[in-house]
Amino acid sequence: MISLRRFRHNGVLAALAAGALLLGAAPAAAATVSVAAGGGHLQDAIAASAPGDVLDLAAGIHDGPIRIDHALALLGEPGAVIDGQGRGRTVEVTASDVILRGLVIRNSGIADAMDAGVFLEKGADRAVVANDVLENNLVGVYVHGAVDASVRDNVIRGRTDLRLNERGNGIYVWNAPGAKVIGNDISGGRDGIFTNTSKKDIFRGNRIHGERFAIHYMYTNDSEVSDNVSLGNHAGYVIMYSDRLLIRGNLSQGDRDHGLLFNYANDALIEGNVVRGGEKCVFIYNANKNRFQGNWFEGCDIGIHFTAGSERNLITGNAFVGNRTQVMYVGTRSLDWSEHGRGNYWSDNPAFDLNGDGIADTAYRPNDVVDRIVWSYPAAKLLLNSPAVEIIRWAQSRFPALHPGGVIDSAPLMKPPLVPAASGAGADKLAEGH
Repeated sequence: MISLRRFRHNGVLAALAAGALLLGAAPAAAATVSVAAGGGHLQDAIAASAPGDVLDLAAGIHDGPIRIDHALALLGEPGAVIDGQGRGRTVEVTASDVILRGLVIRNSGIADAMDAGVFLEKGADRAVVANDVLENNLVGVYVHGAVDASVRDNVIRGRTDLRLNERGNGIYVWNAPGAKVIGNDISGGRDGIFTNTSKKDIFRGNRIHGERFAIHYMYTNDSEVSDNVSLGNHAGYVIMYSDRLLIRGNLSQGDRDHGLLFNYANDALIEGNVVRGGEKCVFIYNANKNRFQGNWFEGCDIGIHFTAGSERNLITGNAFVGNRTQVMYVGTRSLDWSEHGRGNYWSDNPAFDLNGDGIADTAYRPNDVVDRIVWSYPAAKLLLNSPAVEIIRWAQSRFPALHPGGVIDSAPLMKPPLVPAASGAGADKLAEGH
């Protein structure tokens, strides 16, 4: 094999090119070059390489920051490290079809919000960042306008030495249609994955812990969030100003505030997700025409809270299990949460099924007049065990017309639906991130 450093004199290159044209020869095959650690060897090797070449990085520390401006593959031997030395973007990519695989990429700058371990600039289309460890960077991977980029099977650890709001995101996707963020383990940043002003992206099979939000959507449409795991974050899946999403098979376990949050998000299909623990399993604020089906919401202070004109959602076939308050609805409209004679499962519904069709014989109402009073006047909780409150609840049970509107499930389920992510091995598998 001829070294990449061969024939770099302009006259020799010109002669070779002319000879190849005269003889009708095919272009030279891509070369593979070993790059020793230390000094500026890596940036020199990039400058000396031709499009399509492969740089095989030896174990040890390779000085960064570096910039890649043509198609190239950087493959790391075990122990190969690219160190940004606290300056700017450790690896900046401006060309298409670049591969970064098997590397430790660390120590970006923190002075600029776009400082990152890997920065994929507009034009870095079809870039692949895979099987890398990204640590001590402000942003792990910043996909900034690169189309069809792939960020797969990486371990990304953020700057836990910084305050939460000073940290960058594990993966930041901005205006990058077709981005695929799959199978990453992300911790220690601000948001695990943050996307803004994008479309047709896929976030699948990521495991995110120790963050503010696990996955944060802003102005990103026609995309998929599936089979991800959020563990112990402030919130799990925060979907804002985004339309036509598929949100399927995700787990939120022990997230402090919200498992699922929807704000001005419309026309989504939300199915097969599991939320366990936290203040609110689901919070919906001015989000409509979404379909919630086959989800499992368990052990939250509030199972589902919706307000600000969020009545036009279809909620059917879900399980509400052991939440302190199953539903909190601040509004006066009457809403039936059933479809074609099939509603939801409510663990606190003491109903009967005399004909054995799997549907309770009576409708389920999660809230009453007393709930509305307590939500409006929290001090009224002191009266919950008083004779006056008992009389109000007795009157409502005898005269349903006294109910002030709100949610009714006219066909509640007697048994919870099968949600694979909520059961046995399926839940364990998700939590372990497999």
